[in-house]
Amino acid sequence: MGVVRVAAAGVLLPVMLVQQSFGWGADGHKMINRLAGLALPKDVPEFLRSPQAVDALEYYGPEPDRWKEPTEPELNAAQSPEHFIDLENADVIGTLPRKRYDYVRALAFAQKAHPELALTPEKVGLQPYVTEEVWERLKSAMRDYRKLKDEHKDTKPSEAEIVFLAGWLGHYVADGSQPLHTTIQYNGWTGPNPNGYTTEHKIHAQFESTFITENIKATEVAPLIGAAPVVIGDIFTDYMAYLRHTNSLVEKTYQLEKTGAFVGAGTPSGREFAKERLAAGATELRDLIYSAWVKSAEPVPPHRWTD
Repeated sequence: MGVVRVAAAGVLLPVMLVQQSFGWGADGHKMINRLAGLALPKDVPEFLRSPQAVDALEYYGPEPDRWKEPTEPELNAAQSPEHFIDLENADVIGTLPRKRYDYVRALAFAQKAHPELALTPEKVGLQPYVTEEVWERLKSAMRDYRKLKDEHKDTKPSEAEIVFLAGWLGHYVADGSQPLHTTIQYNGWTGPNPNGYTTEHKIHAQFESTFITENIKATEVAPLIGAAPVVIGDIFTDYMAYLRHTNSLVEKTYQLEKTGAFVGAGTPSGREFAKERLAAGATELRDLIYSAWVKSAEPVPPHRWTD
């Protein structure tokens, strides 16, 4: 179900590890999407805040993980790298380009200078690129909705599209709040390990799936969501800052695991950490949906056709 990735930090490991990239598991993804929908402000159209829409947002939360079945191998292979980014390896290219294919070319160029690393998109990940692209789809759909509304035309198909796109976006934003989706240390510590962190390949699913399902309730996460929605200025810059903050918590995740924070009922510190990360995902998603709505009112510049 996962994508084969080389976990390397300065040396090419002789073994390939398989990540089960289920960022938050179904329950965590559903929780983040639902809480984001419930937190949308009233100047967002009512159809996107209705109970039916919030139920749909919740359902779509795990959607990209449903695309990982071996019965759809091409889809699985193409979209699995979109759930993560190993920032330690991505940063070898310097400042990350804003566009997907510029990033792909930059990785290929960097590979020549770093033969010890596996710097291909499917190994390093594409997380910020799919997030930006789905967000732009959402903004485009909202712009079409505004036009249909102004022309007094049927908006129901547009509304359904917007709810789906917002739910789809939520999956990647949620993945981005899970520290183990931003690092080469995604499922057991590799390389130098002076602090004795776990090297077993179980921390990923243990933290994001089993522990969340058994211990964390949406009612505990909701109060931690940012109170006021924010219109984000530069989406890519903001989202990269969001990912980097998440990545700064990788070692804390391992430190907590070492204390038994995610075993059974866990520890108070483990539960608080999980709730904070889920709330961070819901807050970012709420703000991205709200920003798409506000920015969809901006006029489109005239097309400049060239030969």
